[in-house]
Amino acid sequence: MTQTNNQHIDLEQTDTENMASSITRHEFTILFDVTNGNPNGDPDMGNMPRIDPETGHGIVTDVCLKRKVRNYIEITREQGTGHRIYVTEGAVLNEQHRKAYRSVREEDVDKAKELKPKDRAEAIRLTHWMCDNFYDVRAFGAVMTTKVNCGQVRGPVQFTFARSIDPIFSQETTITRMAVTQEGTDKEREMGRKHIVPYGLYRMDGYVSGHLADKTHFGQADLELLWESLENMFEHDRSASRGQMALRKLIIFEHASKLGNAPAHKLFESIRVHKIGDAPARAYTDYEIDIVTDELPEGVTVVER
Repeated sequence: MTQTNNQHIDLEQTDTENMASSITRHEFTILFDVTNGNPNGDPDMGNMPRIDPETGHGIVTDVCLKRKVRNYIEITREQGTGHRIYVTEGAVLNEQHRKAYRSVREEDVDKAKELKPKDRAEAIRLTHWMCDNFYDVRAFGAVMTTKVNCGQVRGPVQFTFARSIDPIFSQETTITRMAVTQEGTDKEREMGRKHIVPYGLYRMDGYVSGHLADKTHFGQADLELLWESLENMFEHDRSASRGQMALRKLIIFEHASKLGNAPAHKLFESIRVHKIGDAPARAYTDYEIDIVTDELPEGVTVVER
């Protein structure tokens, strides 16, 4: 059976010997902050910090945070076996897919402009190859139904948008540059603008599905690497606009089974973040974080990192 470009391939467990160690369901929450920086600029708004217009709370997209996880793995694992990054700077996605075809097929596939699986068995092998070799495909999933078709994967790891605990204040500052852009100008310097958040504490909730992890071969070692990446993702992401960002807390809810032992929203509600005092927050110490563990159901373990 030939796969069409928009057909979803349901992965099956075809090779138990290559299966990573199975994991159970997890939910997690991260708290991170920014000081005098712009955590996620909006290109449609002149790169101003993203803000919920109704409430004034700051927003950081899931894509922005996944990019930092990818960058950390790319730096620390150096695109090693099983830790290649699919969505990386300058990558041509069809060429990433072609690597799978080179591995699965004996004939030369470099000259073909379009490639599709010959049958369902090959489609599964191609998609499994992408999962086994690219960490971000294995974790976050990917739509790979381009002209060089490797199927579609729904990833076990899902991030939400991060939202600031309190409304943020977007401050616009004027900056100057002593050098000019082009010759022949009478100006001795040029002026510009920079948008910063004086301080903001953000929260993001995430999910890890044990059932989907089995399908993409996302195992225990991959899960530990995810926690490691979240803890260190800001340490290798410094820039003029993100000089002071830090992960303050990682809270993990580990279920005893793949199905889970409690609804996710009840676990997230057990995390209470309160601002101390009425003055505008300017440091992490202006907040108090409590986890109401006595309300947690049996079969759920809380880990703080």
